[in-house]
Amino acid sequence: MIEVLILVLVFFVLLGIGVPVAWSIGISCLLTIMVSIDSLASVTTIAQRMATGLDSFSLLAIPLFVLAGQIMNQGGIALRLINFAKALMGALPGGLIYVNVIAAMLFGAISGSAVAATSAIGGILGPFMEKENYSKEFGAAINITASTTGLIIPPSNVLIVYSLASGGVSIASLFLAGYIPGILMGLALMLVAAFWIKKKGYPAGERSSLGAVLKTFLDALPSLLLLVVVIGGIVTGIFTATEASGIAVLYCLVLSFAYRELKVSSLKSIFLNSVGTTAIVMLLIATSMSMSWVMSFENIPQNVSAALLSLSENKFVILIIINILLLFVGTFMDMTPAVLIFTPIFLPVVTSMGVEPVQFGIMMVMNLCVGLCTPPVGAVLFIGVGVAKTSIQKIMKPLLPLYAVMAIILLMVTFIPAISLWLPSLFE
Repeated sequence: MIEVLILVLVFFVLLGIGVPVAWSIGISCLLTIMVSIDSLASVTTIAQRMATGLDSFSLLAIPLFVLAGQIMNQGGIALRLINFAKALMGALPGGLIYVNVIAAMLFGAISGSAVAATSAIGGILGPFMEKENYSKEFGAAINITASTTGLIIPPSNVLIVYSLASGGVSIASLFLAGYIPGILMGLALMLVAAFWIKKKGYPAGERSSLGAVLKTFLDALPSLLLLVVVIGGIVTGIFTATEASGIAVLYCLVLSFAYRELKVSSLKSIFLNSVGTTAIVMLLIATSMSMSWVMSFENIPQNVSAALLSLSENKFVILIIINILLLFVGTFMDMTPAVLIFTPIFLPVVTSMGVEPVQFGIMMVMNLCVGLCTPPVGAVLFIGVGVAKTSIQKIMKPLLPLYAVMAIILLMVTFIPAISLWLPSLFE
């Protein structure tokens, strides 16, 4: 019992005083094991578990998808996706809001990064919105929440991490399972936007001709085909997710040079940014895997499972409790460590009640997506606010109805299994 208290208290105290998440996890694990076994063995054990946690072929996909996202940012791919979305939706009243959502879904689906989508799309659309007198705060709120759809719509680095944490759930099934929930999330955000646009009385935009729509579509088509190549290859078994990530990098490089938007001199900064991002993610994965092992060593998953089942034997009650806990976790912890730490705790509970691991994976990621948009540590929230040059206090009011519809879609995914499981079932 004392070991569990040390693990939890040290972790939260370190987080509370501003220690980075990875270091908070690592130090709390080290101190916990030092109490359980002798100090020298604890150091070597934690180091060994960190190294073992990174020894996975599937994890090679993460740095490569990160690199693909960086290339997309600077290679003109995001701009072409936005131009296509503007040609489709720009004529509607408040059309740039819808453009933001669609572009975020497309960009996130190709790059797998909510942070990249927030920065790229907010940076491009922000000046247009300001020029046409859109509310800066609502525009930022839409950009922040819409960007998280890219973590649900494949390819998604977080779903790859979940596959690792769950003991090898099929990445192809997880990717397929994310399509319908991600699209529903985007449509729900556009519904809120429609009410807001009607309330503000925005005029209709300039209608694009059929020729202009066709031109922007053809311009964006090579970018959109990347989705077909990557996801199609994984689902049909032509290549693994890791191999697909390498193909995505090569595809984005060739496309960016073909667009003449990328210079050879830019590659240095692209690679350096990718290395920096990957290093942070891998450190989080390594320390989180060590915490997952420490929790198993101290029988925490079994104790939590017993405690949850003692509260109620009703499947729906347990799922609501787990959703609430994950929403809370998402407010203070990054997605990667949250998935690695809490999957071994909650997955045995839900599977014992008949919930499929694939469905739970989508449910968990959707919970944590909400956390990315909330203070105090929501990375997407802070980037979106910075890009829009506004403050968290000012965008909290427009964020509230968006949080509400995200929660509704989350509940639908939780209690209607077919939303996430129907598409994977077609390819079994």
